[in-house]
Amino acid sequence: MSAPNSRLSGIRLVAFDVDGVFTDGRFYLSNDGVESKAFNTQDGFGIRQLINAGIDVAVISGRHSGAVERRMAELGVTHVVQGCKDKVAALGEIVDALDITTALCAYVGDDVPDLPLLNAVGYSIAVANAVSEVREHCDYTTSAGGGHGAVREVCELILAARAGAQP
Repeated sequence: MSAPNSRLSGIRLVAFDVDGVFTDGRFYLSNDGVESKAFNTQDGFGIRQLINAGIDVAVISGRHSGAVERRMAELGVTHVVQGCKDKVAALGEIVDALDITTALCAYVGDDVPDLPLLNAVGYSIAVANAVSEVREHCDYTTSAGGGHGAVREVCELILAARAGAQP
């Protein structure tokens, strides 16, 4: 689907799932129980561009990971919710704190647990590697897969829409 510029230009918060969105969905677990993830550096630059443009960024994940905490801190993402059982409620707390509505939010997901939040926001985005049920319910599907530039693609899409909305 194409992305309507008018809906994207007003986005004030972009929230992302982590596994399958910031990553390719895999995580590595050593024999000692140490988990590691691979993040795309170009995605990180896109996140910094959103923040520099005054667009808030959030990460809402069902799992907890020290690697996510560290990476999001490096990027300046202040709204990080991990181990989340109710993503819609988590987003509600963030939008209340920012004094905005969910209509001004976009969410990027890849799997069935993301559907309630994808249905609750003003603009829903699936990454290319999302399960078909998620892609069918979203306003936009990225060309790039999670962990392979999908986050950067979303950032550029929103920034381009915002630039087109300015006089």
